[in-house]
Amino acid sequence: MSRAILPGATIGMLGSGQLGRMFAIAARRLGYRVHVFSPDSDSPTGHVADLEVQANYDDLDAVAAFAQQVDVVSFEFENVHAATIDAVERFAPVHPAGRVLYTAQQRVREKTFLRSAGIPVSPFRIIQTREDLEQVTEEELPGVLKTAAWGYDGKGQVKVESLADLESAWNEIDNAEAVLERFVHFELELSVVAARGHDGELAFYGPMENRHHNHILDVSVTPFNLAPAVAEEAREIARKIMTELDVIGVLCVEFFLANDGKLLVNELAPRPHNSGHLTVDAHLSCQFEQQVRTICGLPLGSAQQKRPAAMVNLLGDLWQDGEPNWSAALAESNLKMHLYGKREARVGRKMGHMTVLADTPEEAVERALAARRSLTARG
Repeated sequence: MSRAILPGATIGMLGSGQLGRMFAIAARRLGYRVHVFSPDSDSPTGHVADLEVQANYDDLDAVAAFAQQVDVVSFEFENVHAATIDAVERFAPVHPAGRVLYTAQQRVREKTFLRSAGIPVSPFRIIQTREDLEQVTEEELPGVLKTAAWGYDGKGQVKVESLADLESAWNEIDNAEAVLERFVHFELELSVVAARGHDGELAFYGPMENRHHNHILDVSVTPFNLAPAVAEEAREIARKIMTELDVIGVLCVEFFLANDGKLLVNELAPRPHNSGHLTVDAHLSCQFEQQVRTICGLPLGSAQQKRPAAMVNLLGDLWQDGEPNWSAALAESNLKMHLYGKREARVGRKMGHMTVLADTPEEAVERALAARRSLTARG
């Protein structure tokens, strides 16, 4: 990149959810204008953007018109069709590049890339036809059958205990192209969020320990009790992935730490990640600021962590008996509240998050969970 895109320029964002919202806040703080493109109006990102464009992602004329009004484009979710990115790239640079999105948005391509790059992954088989299904052996089970495309937060995934379950599992995902992953006995799940600039400069957050509930991230904490050698290996794996894919932007690598102590890459997210939300309050430069800096060709900020931190997600479930008790949670003086401005609270929908900083990770988790419990306290 010959010249940086400096403050005062306009950044385009594909996608209008909470990740785009936090990106837009970081971009505006740095002096950029933000235009957002999505099928939705009155969206979380639209609330803080300079311009909200409502159109479908497959409306390529609208996409092209949007791209001509901005200086650089990024995205906040993977489910963007290649044709949409191609239409943007005719008029404005996209970071991470379309080829990165193409690899990371589809499990067959993602797993194949990781394995060919020598990155440790759990054993898997590609399922495209009934013949592929018939070749599965008992040694490959139990496992999880995952659709190759358009899955998130546990959607498009079916656990398979035995060969007898395979047919019904494949029918459950509408006989779609899939990956059958052998079940991994793991000690915990963790992630590393990495940022990489045009010059190859890298910054890392984590590892963060991630605890899930009903396949949705529930709690993230960093630092945590992890052997230094394993933490360094996780960062080195992230470095290799970022370099092999030539990522410009932010990417999250999700890992299993298997019971035998080995790290296995579970998934890639070529964007900021839920587990990195705590960086907004706990680090000198957060993942969203790094996304702005990297795509605009600016030097990276410091990823140094200020204090131990824990983040808890706020799902729509908390609204089922009425408005949450915000005053009770905010009585925790070390808490930072982030609400996404979504109009409708649905069960399982991410409505916000809270981050608590403390002297120890354990204290941060304890106080964050207590604050969340207080949201539904009555009387």
